[in-house]
Amino acid sequence: MTMAGNLRKVTGLGKVGGLRKVARLGRRRRRVDLSHPVRSPLGSSVVNCVTYRDGVRTPEGGDPVDVVARMRKRAAGFVWLGLHEPTDQEFAGVAELFDLHPLAVEDAIEAHQRPKVERYGETLFAVFKTVCYVEHEELTATSEVVSTGEIMVFVGQDFVITVRHGRHGSLGPLREELESDPAQLAKGPSAVLHAIADHVVDDFLTVVDSVQADVDHVETEVFAENGARVDPGRIYQLKRELLELRRAVVPLSRPLEELATRPFRAIDPEIQAYFRDVSDHLLRAGEQIAAFDELLNSILQAHLARVTVAQNEDMRKITAWAAIVAVPTMVCGVYGMNFDHMPELRWRYGYGLVIGVIAVACLALHRGFRRNGWL
Repeated sequence: MTMAGNLRKVTGLGKVGGLRKVARLGRRRRRVDLSHPVRSPLGSSVVNCVTYRDGVRTPEGGDPVDVVARMRKRAAGFVWLGLHEPTDQEFAGVAELFDLHPLAVEDAIEAHQRPKVERYGETLFAVFKTVCYVEHEELTATSEVVSTGEIMVFVGQDFVITVRHGRHGSLGPLREELESDPAQLAKGPSAVLHAIADHVVDDFLTVVDSVQADVDHVETEVFAENGARVDPGRIYQLKRELLELRRAVVPLSRPLEELATRPFRAIDPEIQAYFRDVSDHLLRAGEQIAAFDELLNSILQAHLARVTVAQNEDMRKITAWAAIVAVPTMVCGVYGMNFDHMPELRWRYGYGLVIGVIAVACLALHRGFRRNGWL
């Protein structure tokens, strides 16, 4: 049986009958959101399958089986197969056709992987965390600021397979941008890998800039006149979202360094210099995230200090008023003991004198406390 026929048998992507089988498979899966641009109309995980020769997209179309078969028959160019959240059954035929390692296939299907680069024979497997800034009118203690996804990339001598997880980070615009530069795309699958890495890191920088606006807003509110009343949960939430962003950015530094320095057969030597540039951009994003984290720690400490100062001011006011109230309380307590021999009780001017002494004492205390800033 030919390779194309074998893939048709495994994946059911051949001709009309195969398409009907995929359609039935799509109905058996969970409901597909057809409004989502990354899903195919049939509900399968295959987003696109395109071949390139000398950096130019070939006009050939059809199901992925025929596209791959024709490309390999010519022994020229490479194929770019894009998938979105494939199931085990959907990915089985692809894995057999391109001889993908079972461990890499498992990682690509399950997702939730740490950014990494691994080599399985002649195939390179890379994992990238994608991030997206979630717009919100007001930052709260439960606001989602950063949404993450994943892109897995298989790179061989004549193929690139991208497996995407999440509802953001579509590679359609990136594909169009690459096709507008045939000289770069002619360098082969490694040029696609570099473009994806560069795209992911550029998204990091975009999200970092957006998060900076949230950090600046929180900082302004904390140091405002009523900053002590700011909900500290908002600061903690921003730190948690920043941690999510750090988990996507920081682990990618070593894989990019390997792609820039370590020789891989699947990577064109001319492309490695481009990975060094991407690594520099990633370093900038990592430094900004670390700076934001330190700044948020300082903001949180400043907020707690302002809360403490506000509490001390309240306690001083309470203490000052308690001291003022203590004067009439003490005087009234003395003359309320009901002794038989208290001459002042029968004195005509005793009541007026006592009230005057109380008023003068209270006014003197009030003036003293105000002058010292207690009231």
